[in-house]
Amino acid sequence: MKKNDEIFLLGTRFHKVRVQELIDYVVNAGKIDKKTVIGNVNVRSMNFAYELPWYKDFLNKSDLVFCDGFGVILGAKILGYHVDSTHRMTCPDYIEDLALACERENVSLFLLAGKPGTVDKAIAKLTAVAPNLKLKGHHGYFEKSGKENEFVIQEINEFKPDVLYIGFGMPLQERWILNNLEQVEAKVFLPLGACLDFYTNTVYRGPRWMTDSGFEWLTRLVTEPHRLWERYIIGNPLFFYRVLEERIAKGLRKLCKS
Repeated sequence: MKKNDEIFLLGTRFHKVRVQELIDYVVNAGKIDKKTVIGNVNVRSMNFAYELPWYKDFLNKSDLVFCDGFGVILGAKILGYHVDSTHRMTCPDYIEDLALACERENVSLFLLAGKPGTVDKAIAKLTAVAPNLKLKGHHGYFEKSGKENEFVIQEINEFKPDVLYIGFGMPLQERWILNNLEQVEAKVFLPLGACLDFYTNTVYRGPRWMTDSGFEWLTRLVTEPHRLWERYIIGNPLFFYRVLEERIAKGLRKLCKS
């Protein structure tokens, strides 16, 4: 990506890309004989990056980092970047377009995510959309080290996917990529969280007008309050507090220079 496409927020880098640019990047990287790591940011990952040096390092060293959260777009605007809602994308909205692009370019896809039934549903839906896509999957509910992990890696390596989608949730999926990057025979490593849960309607996202307006988090909080209250009730205000701190610090530095 070009340098002028980079945005730095709280010391963490992501790229100013739109959904079709992301799809093109993934498919083209899947045709090159080298390993490409892609990351994504939302408010939760920004908070992780602020608190976990290894996680920030993962994002800042990834080949491409796209935005999957309206809160991050708003944070970038507060700091003076020219971004809009088209620079935010969420996987369930474009996974079928990605599958079709992979099918068209003969790029294979392996889904490593979800519960056993969920990944099977996702494969069935994507096969109906892109019947000639080279597609395989394995659920994400396995031990991430030891013999079970080795068995899963062996299954991936037998398929040799061009694109490997990993959906364990943050920061587990990024840690797994770092721990297994050298052993796994895939070209593109693409962590996408709970995409398959939403794509198969296993987890309710809320009405489209809410997901398109940045209020998907509210639906999730209402449906899973005990699990997600800390992520949203504490995490969202904390992120914006840190963004405002950074804006004030930048303003003070400008005053000192003038």
